[in-house]
Amino acid sequence: MQSLRLRAILALAVVLAGLAFMLPSLPGVKGSSLSDFLPGKGISLGLDLKGGIHLTLGVDMKTAMDNTLARLGDDLKSAAREQEVFILRPTVLNETQIEVTLLKAEQKDGLEKVIKDYTPFTVEESTPVDGDKVRYVLSVSPQYRSEIEKLTMEQAIKTIRNRIDQFGVAEPDIRRQQGNRIQVQLPGLQDPERAIKIIGQTAHLEFKMVDDTADVKKAVEGVMAPGRELSVLLHRQADGNYAESPIVLKKDAVLTGEYVTDAQVRLDQWNTPYVSLTFNTRGAKVFTDLTTENVNKRMAIVLDGKVYSAPVIRERIAGGSASITGNFTREEARDLAVVLRAGSLPAPVTILEQRSVGPSLGQESIDNGILSAVVGMAAVLAFMVIYYGFGGIVADIVLCLNIMLIMGGLAAFGATLTLPGIAGIILTIGMAVDANVIIYERIREELRRGLSATQAVAEGYGRATLTILDANVTTVIAAIILYQFGTGPIRGFAVTLTLGIITSMFTAIFVSRILFDLYLKKRADNAKLSI
Repeated sequence: MQSLRLRAILALAVVLAGLAFMLPSLPGVKGSSLSDFLPGKGISLGLDLKGGIHLTLGVDMKTAMDNTLARLGDDLKSAAREQEVFILRPTVLNETQIEVTLLKAEQKDGLEKVIKDYTPFTVEESTPVDGDKVRYVLSVSPQYRSEIEKLTMEQAIKTIRNRIDQFGVAEPDIRRQQGNRIQVQLPGLQDPERAIKIIGQTAHLEFKMVDDTADVKKAVEGVMAPGRELSVLLHRQADGNYAESPIVLKKDAVLTGEYVTDAQVRLDQWNTPYVSLTFNTRGAKVFTDLTTENVNKRMAIVLDGKVYSAPVIRERIAGGSASITGNFTREEARDLAVVLRAGSLPAPVTILEQRSVGPSLGQESIDNGILSAVVGMAAVLAFMVIYYGFGGIVADIVLCLNIMLIMGGLAAFGATLTLPGIAGIILTIGMAVDANVIIYERIREELRRGLSATQAVAEGYGRATLTILDANVTTVIAAIILYQFGTGPIRGFAVTLTLGIITSMFTAIFVSRILFDLYLKKRADNAKLSI
């Protein structure tokens, strides 16, 4: 008696929890005052049901490695200078090697000590050149390269997620795929061009000084002084497009976007939008020193290789803030602020695949899926009652509870329901009663042997439980493998199938036994059981 009461309380608690998580998914409850008191926000619909945009992005890992090696080379040069060892600016040779020239051969031991103590490089080659100089070829290990590739993908995914979160897309699906690819699904978003622009923009922000003494015409022809580069200055036209004019910059950036902590859209005195930047403590000091040393000189604000503005520094600027102007529209300024606030991508990304799914197609899929589930469930419910009598009624009750727990579980774990996921639920409807069928057939055998209803139920559940567990565990293993190696739709099917199997075992073995025990508790030992 005590055991039955405890089991009933536990089953009731699980059912109520599942109901609480499921209710926000219902049309009449979602958005109502009742939903404020319920846990969770309901079930999230996938791209194939809600409509939206599917993108497959390719990360340029070569550029990521080149940038990493260049940064390591600069660090090596700085560390060597602190030890009074002087080298020329390192040059990247390929994705694993850089070239360094030591100015004085007698400092060879000092440089090699700096390389060993401060960098992941190993010396591949050292060759005397030009009398007293030494040329070094340094390389990183394959393990280090693999680690950089892993970190690059993680940073790219994090940056894209930050941008999308600020873009306002609910329940985005962002995950890494093989071959340095990233899958991005944006349910409910119907503006692919703007999404692609925000997601794919590298947002590499640099501040560089303008060389106003350079001859722009000669620079366009390729004649420039060492340490200079040719870029383009953007000018917004009346029709909204941008015109470009050549501009010569000093190649070395004096400040980069890594020091930016915040970016917000502001309006100037003519109500023209611009982007206001806030630097961290280190960036604020660098910017203050920069503006102090370069009064009456032009500083270019370079984003992804293009100059958005090149204002003249009129006076020392303190306080750790700057601004980017460029005759932006409000939307352009907001989007630029989003990508700067979310951080720059570690490497350029390209759009390898783009698909749009309309919401009407998604609604049609939902309607057809619900119709299939209703028809299938009605057929199963009718069959069980006709074939098993009272046992069929119990099976139908726990089947309804099972579907409710699946929906509540999807909402509780934040899983996304997809069209294959609906197929998994429909499959679960048919599979859920398998456990009841095995138990009921076993109870029938015990009744034919002459046992009482109470004894037959106890024997039936006791002997059939292990068989049910064995059968379902193998299916769960297959579903886990599908989830591990499958993509979005396949994973959706695996999630609902796994959750359906777990809830069906709970309802068919645990809850249905409680219902039978409650039914038989007040009946005579020799009473017949309709099964």
